[in-house]
Amino acid sequence: MHRSSAFWFLPPVVLGIVVAAIFISQAEGPARLEDSLVGQTVRTVSLQPVAIAPVARGWGDVDAAESWSAVSEVKGQVIWRHPDLDSGKVIASGTKVLEIDPADYRLAIVQAEADLAAFASESMQIDAEEQNTSRILNLEEARLALSETELSRNRDLLAKGVTAQTRVDEAERATLLARRSVVELKNTLALIAPRRAALAAQIARTKAALARNQRDLDHTSIITPYDVRVTSVTVERFQYVNVGQMLVTADGVARVDVVVQLPFAVFRRLLYGTEPVEDTLAAIRKGPSSRIEVVVRLVSDPTQTWGATLTRVEGTLDARARTVPIVVTVDDPYGDSNPPLRPPLLPNMQVEVTLTGRTIAGSVVIPETALHGDQVYLADTQDQLELRPVIEAFRQDGLVVISDGLRAGDRLLLDDITPAIPGAKLLPIEEKP
Repeated sequence: MHRSSAFWFLPPVVLGIVVAAIFISQAEGPARLEDSLVGQTVRTVSLQPVAIAPVARGWGDVDAAESWSAVSEVKGQVIWRHPDLDSGKVIASGTKVLEIDPADYRLAIVQAEADLAAFASESMQIDAEEQNTSRILNLEEARLALSETELSRNRDLLAKGVTAQTRVDEAERATLLARRSVVELKNTLALIAPRRAALAAQIARTKAALARNQRDLDHTSIITPYDVRVTSVTVERFQYVNVGQMLVTADGVARVDVVVQLPFAVFRRLLYGTEPVEDTLAAIRKGPSSRIEVVVRLVSDPTQTWGATLTRVEGTLDARARTVPIVVTVDDPYGDSNPPLRPPLLPNMQVEVTLTGRTIAGSVVIPETALHGDQVYLADTQDQLELRPVIEAFRQDGLVVISDGLRAGDRLLLDDITPAIPGAKLLPIEEKP
């Protein structure tokens, strides 16, 4: 019974095996695929020239461009003080703010003027004496001539025995007296010139004293040289002050300065793209103000901005940081103020200074991450990796400006490749710049 059941099961199995063998023998073999090189997927961007301006930012404190210190040049009692002479007050140019007692200096001026009048009178007296002496001298010289003639005649008569010796002696005595008078008068005239020179020296000294006293009198009034804002007053009315004593300090309100420390490389970046400098001293005198735009922004309120000018670069680098100290100037810091909405730009305010150099057209700019040392990765026309050396101009805000080595249309790789083997196959995916 069991053998009969197994016999009926075998024919279908054998039939299935035969059919499978037939299909296998007639089927085609598996398709053979040729090996193909698959490139690495990378992001690229086609370089296009753009216009870019070098920008630098720094911070500093506002300081008055002009500061005035009133120091007493005379001594005396303060007899008057301006009612607005207090810290924080703004005082116009040419305003008298203090007066020191001028009485002593006015008396000294009167005395000097009296001395000059006396010297003028003495000078007239000398002129009169000179004229009188000259007239007397003429008379004495005439008398001397007569005396000498008489002496000669008496000597001739004595020689002939006509006259006595006493007459000759008397004539000789009269001649000697006349000669003495002439010599004394000539000596008197010779002393006129030294007397005039001494008098001229006295007059010059007195005039100098008069000018000094007049200058001291002018200095008894303390007058503001320009519009100022008072910072401190160290003297009160009726107080006695000495020469050299500080009276008032104030800041000019026309301009304020901000000193900003910039790294040397950043400062050079600001000057990139400008004309070459042929005369260094002339360039220093002219300054970079015409090539750099400056904006001053209040740190506590960045919406408050002022236009400024780069006025100068200080003579030495900072001793510690080795940075370049540049000075920017804001004109009329009080001009458009409207407290409390817009305060004036006051000393000791902290500000941010933004400096923008000349715009450089046609610049090739790449992301800083795409620069590998001194070379970049490019995809060539065959979608293969190219390593190209470049020359960097400057960096700012995560970008690098390339001065040489790249041109418009080059496909720059934005991704890093490890290892970077020149000629490696790439699968570029273009991204919009």
